[in-house]
Amino acid sequence: LDGKRALEKFHSSSFDLVLLDLRMPELSGMDVLREIKKADLDVPVVVITAYGSVDNAVEALKMGAYDFVTKPFKIEELKNIVHRALELERLRRERNYLLDELREEFCFEGVIGDSPKMREVMQVAQAVARTDATVLIYGESGTGKELLARSIHFQSDRKDNPFVVVNCGAITETLLESELFGHEKGAFTGAHARKLGKFELADGGSIFLDEVGEMSPAMQVKLLRVLQDRTFERVGGTVAITVNVRVIAATNRDLKKMVREGTFREDLYYRLNVIPLELPPLRERKEDLPALCDFLIAKHCRRLHKTIRGVSPQAMRLLKRYSWPGNIRELDNVIERAIILSQDEVLGVEDLRIFEAPLKENWKTLQEVEKEYIERVLEYTGDDLEKAAAILGISLEDLERKLATFRKV
Repeated sequence: LDGKRALEKFHSSSFDLVLLDLRMPELSGMDVLREIKKADLDVPVVVITAYGSVDNAVEALKMGAYDFVTKPFKIEELKNIVHRALELERLRRERNYLLDELREEFCFEGVIGDSPKMREVMQVAQAVARTDATVLIYGESGTGKELLARSIHFQSDRKDNPFVVVNCGAITETLLESELFGHEKGAFTGAHARKLGKFELADGGSIFLDEVGEMSPAMQVKLLRVLQDRTFERVGGTVAITVNVRVIAATNRDLKKMVREGTFREDLYYRLNVIPLELPPLRERKEDLPALCDFLIAKHCRRLHKTIRGVSPQAMRLLKRYSWPGNIRELDNVIERAIILSQDEVLGVEDLRIFEAPLKENWKTLQEVEKEYIERVLEYTGDDLEKAAAILGISLEDLERKLATFRKV
């Protein structure tokens, strides 16, 4: 084909890859390459010519060619280049598909709730998503803080860049510094190679700092510097690294109280608390239970290849009587387990396996309820502390502390 006919064919059809000779009648290969890239920036183009030079190669690559081959060449060489180009294109399409899936899953419609408290939270979250403001999400364990953070990221201008999660309460202080900021080779025993930290990996995107209230005073100072200057050094390094990262943090602690007690830095608190969002516990938004159940049933039925049409009225009354100490995370587990075990198309009381709310005169103390619930979760996990801590939404250390306290009572 000459250059003009090649472009006509390109504009009238779709192609996975273009093999382009630089020397063609009517239009030069460079002109054709330029027009192809204007029409479809992503299609891989492999340039082939007998008149190749370093200058031609550099110019073609600058214009967006995937690779450059000079005649004469071995057919295996060309096949290898074409294979790599097609694999890159496949990965690009897969990435775009997954990003679209993520945007759909983590759109604000995925944060279920029409109660007044949730409407208020979502109104602020939707407004702040369009900015780069630092967000601090408050809420008990299991209320959906990470889901809300992901939704904010995927509805922001940073949506095509990484969303990186760090659980500050699940990592020791020494490891947390390396996890956040990375380390140089030889920085400490076992540091056999340079490692990029989460802040570097999140460059251009968002970093979600969960359980930020668990940070030690020393780590709070280091985080404050990143928030102020957007710079840090890797552990064992001396070069200042600058990043462009949006910070979204979350906590189940009362940070204002911690500031008064001197366990959380006041300056860091104000840096994080630019836009506070408070997710209500499930017991304060029980009117959202029907919609939440529908959403969770649909989610698990897709994965488990089962058909469940909903929850019986009796089962819904039980769900609304229950106090949900584990919040949405606990509801998610209850619904998933019920779907697995149910033999019917409607979930009934017998499928849910949760306790009825006690009569008013038999109310238990908060510690008794917590102890009872933790014991049930441990029974469910076969005394696997790590799995139990994950279900409860607390660190392993917190769970061990609670168990030690229960043994003393």
